[in-house]
Amino acid sequence: MSRNKLRLGGAIAAALALGACSSSKNATGAGGAGGKAGSGGAMAGSGGAMAGSGGAMAGSGGAMAGSGGAGMAGAGGAVTLKPFTKPTDPGPGGILFAASGEVLALQGYPFPPANAGDPAFVDGWDVQFTRLLVTVDKIKLSSNPDFSPDQTMLPANSLVAEVDGPWAIDLSHSDPGYLPGKGGDGEEAVPIAALKTQNQPAGNNAAFKTDGTRYAFGFDTVAATASAMNVNLDAPGLADYNEMVTNQCVVMYVGVATFKGGVVTPTTGNMADYTKCNSDPEYANWPKTVNFRLCFKSQTSYINCQNPDNDPATPMAGEEHERGIAFQSNASVIGQVTIHTDHPFWDSVLHDSPAHFDQFAARVVPPVADGGVGLATDGGSDGGTGAVPTVTLDMTMGVDYRAYKDANGNALKWRYCMDPPTDVHQQFTGAMAFDAQNVPHAAGTDRTTGLLDYYDFTTYNQSTQGHLNSDGLCGLQRHYYQMTLP
Repeated sequence: MSRNKLRLGGAIAAALALGACSSSKNATGAGGAGGKAGSGGAMAGSGGAMAGSGGAMAGSGGAMAGSGGAGMAGAGGAVTLKPFTKPTDPGPGGILFAASGEVLALQGYPFPPANAGDPAFVDGWDVQFTRLLVTVDKIKLSSNPDFSPDQTMLPANSLVAEVDGPWAIDLSHSDPGYLPGKGGDGEEAVPIAALKTQNQPAGNNAAFKTDGTRYAFGFDTVAATASAMNVNLDAPGLADYNEMVTNQCVVMYVGVATFKGGVVTPTTGNMADYTKCNSDPEYANWPKTVNFRLCFKSQTSYINCQNPDNDPATPMAGEEHERGIAFQSNASVIGQVTIHTDHPFWDSVLHDSPAHFDQFAARVVPPVADGGVGLATDGGSDGGTGAVPTVTLDMTMGVDYRAYKDANGNALKWRYCMDPPTDVHQQFTGAMAFDAQNVPHAAGTDRTTGLLDYYDFTTYNQSTQGHLNSDGLCGLQRHYYQMTLP
């Protein structure tokens, strides 16, 4: 999703970020590198965790400020996680790792957008996140990031450092003690680990070079586990994380979407841009408020990421930023893993496609007795019962992404409450059909061969959301049933 970007100076460099995308306008998946298995063995054989080696400071000790802390249980005796200690700055020649959902994880997607060009759901939904939970593990640094045009390929035995979690993180959690995020303008990044020296292979404690040498950066998102360290989950977050452990969710979106198409405020500019979506009676029976709980079971490795902090260095052909992280002799750098929040809502597998919420709201449309269009008697929360419906990802199983229908079997059309950006593709019109480009449709009912339904389509897009330092694209290896897809 297009947005205005602000860069933070310096290279305090590798924090984890989850927010709206703004890069690789013509790439499928994660910059075209997605789905390629086998990284040349570069990330394998990494050995043990780095805690205590080479002065590393990752994930040791008690609870960080604002965290739920180890031993804290959610409702119904929820999972008990391991303790976590906020890492300290390792100083010159070191690296501090952090995680961020960008400002969008904190402030959501208001509608109408406050300013022209701000990220927004083009179908008129105001989307806010109560929690954005993710489990991150195995942050890795390797030598020779330019080894191959294929980002997933690194030389054998190139791993020089690894920090192991796993870390349970709520990317919607704000704290004044967090780092400023790489995307700027209100973004925050929670520190999760630090390294002073190399630690791989075992016994290696050499200093990182500070002569301009770059190190390939990668990380994993993994299924929720009770062995994770609690970085910043509160009691409600732990209750949701318990659900993630039970259901093996990797990323979980919890929040509320409110339809505000047609809302007129002094800041919305041309009112016609925001009112034209209200005239179709097709939506009269739709809920105006929808809770969402979206569990994505998409374990993924993000490999050899591009780094916007290296700009204006010349990147490899077909890429946007030079790969890897260069250490500094006079200060630490930051490695921010960025997981962008808009990916699951794209209308195409093309990177930065417009975001929509109608496809989720459509799955909780109340039944209409005569099969026609009914009216919500309470102004539209749920068709008259007064309860706000909740949509889950499982409700999209079996729904054809090529000819999308609501819960009553009615075919949908694309709806726009503002003009969508057209830098990635032209505005879609007519029947709602999500664009899979060259990603194949499943053979029969075998999800491993292609996209079977909308559940597969949105999971495929969601799996591409990992980035470095705000919007640096990474090579991609999926470790779930879509691992062979391009």
